[in-house]
Amino acid sequence: MKTRNLIVTLLLIVGVAVAVPFLQRMWQKLPPKPQGMPWQIETLPGGGSKVFDLVLGKSTIREARERFGKGMELAIVATGAEPGALEAFYDEANAGGITGKVVLGAEVDTATVERFKRRAVKIDHLDSKTLEFTLRADDVPAADQAPIGTITFIPSASFGEKTALARFGQPAERIRTDAQVEHFLYPDKGLDLVIDSKGKEILQYVAPHDFARLRDPLEKAAHGSIGR
Repeated sequence: MKTRNLIVTLLLIVGVAVAVPFLQRMWQKLPPKPQGMPWQIETLPGGGSKVFDLVLGKSTIREARERFGKGMELAIVATGAEPGALEAFYDEANAGGITGKVVLGAEVDTATVERFKRRAVKIDHLDSKTLEFTLRADDVPAADQAPIGTITFIPSASFGEKTALARFGQPAERIRTDAQVEHFLYPDKGLDLVIDSKGKEILQYVAPHDFARLRDPLEKAAHGSIGR
C-alpha cells in the first residue's frame, strides 16, 4: 500500500511539473484584454478622469493624435456671436476595437481662438448659425499643445439602452430633452450618455469635477421643453 501511495504521489508531482510550463505558455498566448474602450473610465484623485488613454484636462491634442493616429482635422467651431472653440475631429477612430467618430474639445484662450480664425485657410457653414474655420498648417504645432477638456464619441454601431445600462450601470440621473432623446448622467464618471431612440448614441466625457458644463445646459433645455 505504501509503495502504491508513493507511486501515485510521484506521478502527481511529475504531472504538475509538466502541466505548469504548458499552462504558462497557454496564458502567454491569450490575447490581452482590450483597453481604451468607451466604458473603461478611470477616475483619478482630485476629480479627474482618464478615458481612451487620455487624461481630461491634461493630455494634449498631440497625445490624442498619437493615440488615435492619422486623419485628425483641426478647426475652430463657432456658433452665433460666440468666439468659438478649438476642436479636433476624427471621422473614424478605433476605441478599444469599437469604431466611431471622435470630437476632442481643446482648452485654449480667446486670443488664440481669434488668431486661428483670422488665419484660417477655409471657412465652412456647418448650418445656418455655425461656422467651421479650418486651421492653417503652421498653426497646428501650437494647437497640438492645447489640453483636451472634452471628448465626444459617436459609435458607428448603435448599442441601445439595454447594452448601455449593462456596460455603464444605472445613471445617477436621467434627463429627457425631447420625445426622442434622453440623457443618462454619470457625474462620478464625468459621462453624459445620450440615448436617441431614432439615432445613434453619443457619449460625452469631461473630468468629473467639471461635470456642470454638461449638466447645466441640459437642465435649461429640459425646462425649456417643459415650458413649451
